[in-house]
Amino acid sequence: MEYRILTVNREFGSGGGRIAQTIAERLGWKLLDRDIIDAIAYAAHVDKDVVLNYDEHVESWLRRINRGAMRSAALAAGLELGEGSVFNADEMVKISQKIIEEAHSTGNCVIVGRGAQCVLQHKPDAFHVFVYAPYKERILRLRKRLERGANVEQRIRTVDAERAKYLQQYYGKCWNDPHLYDMMLSSHEDEDESARLILYAMTGSEQAVLAK
Repeated sequence: MEYRILTVNREFGSGGGRIAQTIAERLGWKLLDRDIIDAIAYAAHVDKDVVLNYDEHVESWLRRINRGAMRSAALAAGLELGEGSVFNADEMVKISQKIIEEAHSTGNCVIVGRGAQCVLQHKPDAFHVFVYAPYKERILRLRKRLERGANVEQRIRTVDAERAKYLQQYYGKCWNDPHLYDMMLSSHEDEDESARLILYAMTGSEQAVLAK
């Protein structure tokens, strides 16, 4: 099977976002993470801070896709809300689903979170990954990434709970259900090695594994 889409779900602090970025760079694919917020805000005529209130509450965002291109893609996919429409959590999810479906139709894209593994669950050309890591390793990672004095343990509990609740509420699925994924991987302390393992599972190619 030749895969055209990779979805990456992840525990907070597992390095899943950076692993997704590494894979997108090695494959020369687009990365859809933070930029989905910009596209939704544009389509819904609301400030992106409003959209963030309904998002998965991901701590860091990766700006890999040109904002203008994302806006054009949003409009092309018929995502613009009509005058008088009310933006809320349900509308957020509907627009997210359309953007994910549009990304699949275009192909060659790595999608981080937002229920993409459920939206594209039955697409044979989509490969779904869940990245987790030992709790102590997650704490060490986040201590380097978060602001000084942050309650790392509480942040992990909060963000993981929000992501799990999002999937349960809108898709009726358990966040870490192995049946949603083609691969569940512990990243430990080596994000690059994790990226290589996912690439090999997707492509079966030693070249992809060894790519710099």
